[in-house]
Parts: sequence; C-alpha cells; structure tokens
Amino acid sequence: MFGKVAQLGTMLTMVITATSAVYAQTATDAPAKPTAAPAAIETSARAQSTPDALVKSTVDEVLGVIKTTKDKRALNEVVEKKVLPNFDFGAMTRLAVGRHWREASPAQQKSLENAFRSLLVNTYATALSQSTTADQSVEVRPSPVKPADDDVTVKTLVKETGRKAIAIDYRMAKATGGWMVYDVVVENLSLVTNYRGTFNSEIGKSGIDGLIKSLEAKNKHNAEG
Repeated sequence: MFGKVAQLGTMLTMVITATSAVYAQTATDAPAKPTAAPAAIETSARAQSTPDALVKSTVDEVLGVIKTTKDKRALNEVVEKKVLPNFDFGAMTRLAVGRHWREASPAQQKSLENAFRSLLVNTYATALSQSTTADQSVEVRPSPVKPADDDVTVKTLVKETGRKAIAIDYRMAKATGGWMVYDVVVENLSLVTNYRGTFNSEIGKSGIDGLIKSLEAKNKHNAEG
C-alpha cells in the first residue's frame, strides 16, 4: 500500500528533507504545536532563524554529512538530529489522517504519530543512502516574511548534473520555539496529501487500528531489512 508514497519519500530524501497546508477542504485545521521539543540550543537557533535561512542551514549541514557516508545507521542519526527537529510530526500526522483524526482516541493518535514518524525516518535514511550524489546541490530561494506572517512556503530547487532540477517547497508554520515544516511539496505533489489518500483507503478497509498495524508492520519490516 505504500509503493507510491515510498517513491515520493525517495524524492524528498534525495534533497535532505528527510521531510502543509492542507487544501481547501481542511484549511481550517491549523498545524498542531510540536509534540516534542528539540534541545534548547536547537530551539533557540530555530527561533532566531527566518524560514529560508533555517531550510538553507539544515540543507547545507546535512548535505555535508551525507556526501561523506552511505552508512544507514549514521544517516538515521543525521536525520534524527539535524532534520526531524524542524518537522512538526503532530501536525503532519493529523493532516495526513484527515477527517478520521477526530475519530481516533488519544492513544490511537499517539500510536499513529509514532508509527508515521518511524516510517518517514526510515524512508528518508534509506533514500539518502542510495540516492545522494557528490555533485548534488540545493538552491534555497529567498522567502521574505512579514512580522504578522505565521505560515510561509520556502521554495527550493534540487540540482544535479545531467538531470532536470526538482522543485521542492517546504510549507512552514510559526510554532513554539520557531518555524517548523508541516508539509513538503515535490513538483506540486504534497507529501501530506499523498499519505492521506493511502491512509483513508486503509482506514476504510480495516479501521484506525488497521492503519496502525499496517504502519507498524511496515516499520518492523524496514527494521529487519
């Protein structure tokens, strides 16, 4: 069930995101506040950064690491420490589950978030270990922010010799401690929207617990592989 979204994940991780505004039908759902705060020094740095500067610094730092190693364990650590603190997985999971989120109990919501986060971490680390090349670079375009803005999109281009540049947009919201990513859009393809379609299909067949079991089974398979 995860074939198509896994392909999207591979594209995303090629550019380091590892990892939205939801469209019109769910636009009233504001991103949830981060469920886990990163270390104080990272929180402080994020709070003082503009969205585009935050994306650029993260991209530059992680690119520097992944160009020197393909070890999956090392890349997992990089993703955990350098990328994921900038992502609001609470909001991403809620938006990906969509209307079914309100039907889930607090325990189910937590299980969904944990399983979704694990799935993305493994997908990102695996793709990074297989896809990133030495001549890959990321152009982060300036994203002016007004004092009243609390939701912005940072546009980037992933460039690699001999290949067409890939447009990747980071949708970010101002949260406690600074700006955080809540969706990534690759060539107009939204990570959150793609997972929502897959999740809704699984919930329709086997309910919320069925989705949780599917995610956990996928994570177990990834861990064993």
